[in-house]
Amino acid sequence: MKYLIIGSGMQGRACAYDLLKDPKTEGVLLADVSEKGLSAVKGWLKSPKVKTKKLDASDLAAVKRLAKGFDVTVSCVPYFFNLDLAKAAIEAGTHFIDLGGNTDIVRQELALHDRAKKRGVTVIPDNGLGPGMINTIAVAAMEKLDKTDAVLIRDGGLPQQPVPPLNYMLTFSVHGLINEYVEDATALRDFKRVAVPGLSETEIIDLPAPLGRCEAAHASGGLSTMAWTFAGKVRFMDNKLIRYPGHITFINTMRDLGFFSQDPVEVAGKKIAPRALAALLFERHFDRPGDKDLVVIRVTARGTKDGRRAEAVYDMMDFYDTATGLTAMMRTTGFPAAIVANMLASGVINKPGAYPVETGVPAQRFLSEAKKRGFELTDSFRWNGKVPGSRRNNDVPV
Repeated sequence: MKYLIIGSGMQGRACAYDLLKDPKTEGVLLADVSEKGLSAVKGWLKSPKVKTKKLDASDLAAVKRLAKGFDVTVSCVPYFFNLDLAKAAIEAGTHFIDLGGNTDIVRQELALHDRAKKRGVTVIPDNGLGPGMINTIAVAAMEKLDKTDAVLIRDGGLPQQPVPPLNYMLTFSVHGLINEYVEDATALRDFKRVAVPGLSETEIIDLPAPLGRCEAAHASGGLSTMAWTFAGKVRFMDNKLIRYPGHITFINTMRDLGFFSQDPVEVAGKKIAPRALAALLFERHFDRPGDKDLVVIRVTARGTKDGRRAEAVYDMMDFYDTATGLTAMMRTTGFPAAIVANMLASGVINKPGAYPVETGVPAQRFLSEAKKRGFELTDSFRWNGKVPGSRRNNDVPV
């Protein structure tokens, strides 16, 4: 099996690392515009199966030429490249996956279904942490019920040792982080898609050590296409990010004061967008190389089983890997992409076309592969139960 990974950053590195663990992997080609970055990753991976190639992801003719002969092309570059990369991969006759990041673009990728089916290849966007792993876990929870009324997805990437005043560390793009905070999220209410403000409807959630009591609020983009797939089928569904107490109030105050506005203001005779300044200051405070992170996930599905009210709960916590230097965010983003890429290359997923992650990825097989990679995923099932330690909004079906 041969893989082309476009993008040699943190997630591309983690994806390649995982794919190389499989003895059936014949080769991995990492392509990136930065020769320095490629050299560093190749030296870190230390595998004769790894090759590198300088590539501009916007040069679609070059992408198409390069992708030919590979089983799967994996996009680990920013979301705005993904639609054109998916088209190039289809034309090259290779399966394609990406890490998502923008639901509108993902839906345009899914519109390539007929083109992909005709070429005999499969396109599955949204294969990172969220959207990605959290959505597949949600499907697994739903599969434990006969009928699902509500799905609550809670996840977050946090520092193991929080630093005041915001108790957060940067584990991915600062601009993506701000978008999660200020853009509307999509949810299902009474079976219909609705827009809800980012970081709204804050709730308290109690989690295992070392976290304890935390808070959660709506995050833009986490549900992605699930809001379309399950509209009219599930009454209540949403995704909220998890933070240490006080963080959400602090960020909402900054938003209300205009710190995230993109409308330029004049300062000392120069015009600057407040969001650009906020991003710069966030990076100074949040970007702390060497600090250890963790990722926490809790997914709850409520409904009926054998005619009785029931709920299924999945919990997971993953930590910075000191042996490899892989952060928890790299593991929980890059490894899911590698799992799905391997499923495509090996024929476990064998249905040409373009599919959302919630219908394109077999949930139980994915969870089995995730556990093989050291993800400590636990599940519980109870009759007429409640989520342990969570204080729910009154409108959440029980």
